[in-house]
Amino acid sequence: MTRQPRVAVVGAGLAGLTAGLALAKRGWRVDLYERSRLLGGKATSFEVDGHEVDCGQHVVLACCTATLDLIEELGLSDSLYIQPRFEVTVLSRRRPPAHLRASALPAPLHLMAGFAHYPHLSTLDRIQVGSALVAARGDRTPKGDMAAWLRRHHQSTRALRAFWEPFLVPALNAPLDRVSAEMGLFVIRTAFLGDRDAARIAYLTVPLARLAEAAAARLDGVHLRQAVVGLHRQGDRVTGVKLSGGAGAACDACVIAVPPTRLSAILEDAPASGFDGLGAFAAMPIVDVHLWYDRPVLGCDFAALLNSPVQWVFEKSPGYVCCSLSAADDLVQRPERELVELARSELASVLPQAARARLLRGAATRDPDATFIPAPGVHRPGATTALPNLVIAGAWTDTGWPATIESAVRSGQTAALTLFSKIAGWSSAKGGRSGDAALEVARAV
Repeated sequence: MTRQPRVAVVGAGLAGLTAGLALAKRGWRVDLYERSRLLGGKATSFEVDGHEVDCGQHVVLACCTATLDLIEELGLSDSLYIQPRFEVTVLSRRRPPAHLRASALPAPLHLMAGFAHYPHLSTLDRIQVGSALVAARGDRTPKGDMAAWLRRHHQSTRALRAFWEPFLVPALNAPLDRVSAEMGLFVIRTAFLGDRDAARIAYLTVPLARLAEAAAARLDGVHLRQAVVGLHRQGDRVTGVKLSGGAGAACDACVIAVPPTRLSAILEDAPASGFDGLGAFAAMPIVDVHLWYDRPVLGCDFAALLNSPVQWVFEKSPGYVCCSLSAADDLVQRPERELVELARSELASVLPQAARARLLRGAATRDPDATFIPAPGVHRPGATTALPNLVIAGAWTDTGWPATIESAVRSGQTAALTLFSKIAGWSSAKGGRSGDAALEVARAV
């Protein structure tokens, strides 16, 4: 009986889980190795004061089709909330809550009605924002960073604070002068200028760990608290993974889905594997503050805050509010009590009902390495390596998307397809058929 290839997947984030799931569907035997005790990587959940909370407030948009397809495949569609149309409540200290809603008009006209009545922009601001959106649609080769691009298109300080920063900084998890104009414009075109329904906000109503658990349940072996520290190689092929403590595990192929610094350590000689510049990726932090009140306080599912370190607020259940602080360099090291008080006071300043409510408890989750962005001139790598049976995945790799859940899922899919194609192509070169890839890989290593 032909032995199916055994693949080692390193990293139990959504990139590794998606890659393992895709290979398992093709009949490969998948062993997943994760150094922590939790599944899901950056999109996991854990218990705080008896409440299971997500590590970060991960939301997706309707344009994140790979993620939505994964949720459906894993049987969690009933736990997915998705807006019937794009609508955001905008909160500020100086004005009553404002609402940006999409109309029934085709894109990009669907946003015009909302902009026409948006009180945080002047008439001139609206004209300039509209002009920049038109330019974004046609500019396919932008230069420099996103902040410079916006300056070239005459965006005022008010327009930056009331529109561009609230939507782009959380999407990119970086200040606009730290990300390329190419990536910023991708977000604008994909979410706001393509399909009318693309910007609808969606999120799971169950903890994110349920998604990771459902994917892991379809794999052959899940090894938690098993850190991979290196690779066993024979010539130019991976024959196994080295585990901490000196143990090892054989494999016919390998997917490494970890951050760039860990990838560099596992590869030992990254340039020989086809990677240069892994040390040129900067980590960007995210802080989330969880607040439990004695009553509902938000009045809507989610809202954006202007001129605040708290960019977005989500009321996950009545009285339970999650405050998201992206690109949180100045905050990630602060004590939990200070972060809780910061979020509480920010909500109280824009929501009278939050000021009147009693805070029952608060907690903060911090991820100093939530996302990674390349230094100027450094390109995100693709899935392929110099080794024929080794591929990489991760939200930080070159998927064409910013480092989000969608990028992680797409990278896992690409890694699995790349690995399968490389093995099948190698099999054909040896005189076999693509359908015999399993047998050829088993014989090769």
